[in-house]
Amino acid sequence: MTPAASVPKATLADTMALATDVLIPFAARGPIARRPRITTLSERMDADRRAVRRMQRVRDRYGPGPVLLKFPRRDLAMVLASQHVHRILNGSPDPFATANLEKRQALSHFQPHGVLISEPAERADRRPFNEEVLDNPNPIHHMAADFIPKIRQEADVLVRHARNAGRLTWDDFIVAWWRTVRRVYLGDGARDDHALTDMLTELRHDANFSYLKPKRKGLNERFLRQLQGHLDRAEPGSLAALIAQAPTTHVTKPAQQVPQWLFASDPAGIAAIRALALLVAHPEQLERVRADLDGRDLDTPQDLPLLRCAVLESLRLWPTTPAILRDTTTQTRWETGILPAAAGLVIFAPLFHRDDRTLPYANSFAPDIWLEDRTDKDWPLVPFSGGPGMCPGRNLVLLTTTTMLASLVAALPLHLDPPDALLEGEPLPGTYSPYNLVFSTS
Repeated sequence: MTPAASVPKATLADTMALATDVLIPFAARGPIARRPRITTLSERMDADRRAVRRMQRVRDRYGPGPVLLKFPRRDLAMVLASQHVHRILNGSPDPFATANLEKRQALSHFQPHGVLISEPAERADRRPFNEEVLDNPNPIHHMAADFIPKIRQEADVLVRHARNAGRLTWDDFIVAWWRTVRRVYLGDGARDDHALTDMLTELRHDANFSYLKPKRKGLNERFLRQLQGHLDRAEPGSLAALIAQAPTTHVTKPAQQVPQWLFASDPAGIAAIRALALLVAHPEQLERVRADLDGRDLDTPQDLPLLRCAVLESLRLWPTTPAILRDTTTQTRWETGILPAAAGLVIFAPLFHRDDRTLPYANSFAPDIWLEDRTDKDWPLVPFSGGPGMCPGRNLVLLTTTTMLASLVAALPLHLDPPDALLEGEPLPGTYSPYNLVFSTS
């Protein structure tokens, strides 16, 4: 019997081109903690548009894929077809493991027992804990009445500062954002514990190097001790209180789940301020949002659909997780051949989110697409991943970001400075750095 053929293998030239245009720029910007200078440089180079073009050319040459890249110590398969995205995400964690090799090496710097890098038996215990505390299925967290005042208070502080300064910058926004996150997750007593999230940021920057950088055990222990102190306080009205009440076992390790929630809050803030920039650059959409907010009691927990769409569209245009990683747990069969076990799979989200060959709105701000009912077959958009591995904090992130944005757009006249940062009617840039964003408020 003739053995089944392997999936297509990229030539050395194509492997190097994919590494140069896709993999290296992704790693350089920081997969776990963004590097602002390199992100800004990537914007100037429009790096992600170049990456999408490269992926399209590879798809033209090799068909639907996956296409295998052979590296000295690792086989990586680039996913090229939308139907394969859904097969992989819906087939997690077996035969497509969420605890991917590179992910394990990186995240173990600060959450060695986190659910994302857990083996199947541990994952079966930890994933339900994450879903229960984060209230995964519900658009409005059942503790939203406790969270909304915290978000609104921090937004009001930011509004007053922006009015006095005559401008709103990324640096202003991210300070307010982290205060909000710490209050919602850990309680008011953590509001000004900048040292906690600064330690996490240091560990995340180490994690960018994965196995190439030694783990700082002492720093990780100090971070976890300080985090545990907030969790032990279990302040009412915070996620810490829910953690204290949630059923756990010796496997769960609740404190080890929280670093991922905090880590994910950083890209959530990036998505929020990019959404604000998109709205300000598209005045008709901004006025539509303001009209929708008019008459609403923003102190009441509620779904804010137009702002929710804006945040989702920000994540489509500029995914904060550009590469979704899985490992094959066994040999898998594809239309073009066999992929071996222990191969890494790379879903490069910008290819599917910004594919101008299949999406008429690929390079435009099109928030209404998120109001429409779509199926897996015609919509390969995965801003929060998908399937059993979908981010369990998706709805909490959307609730927090939209509440913050509602306060800002309802209270401030906002104009991008310079005004041509995002030109309405022009194709939106493939890469967009948040770090130099400035809004005038006069």
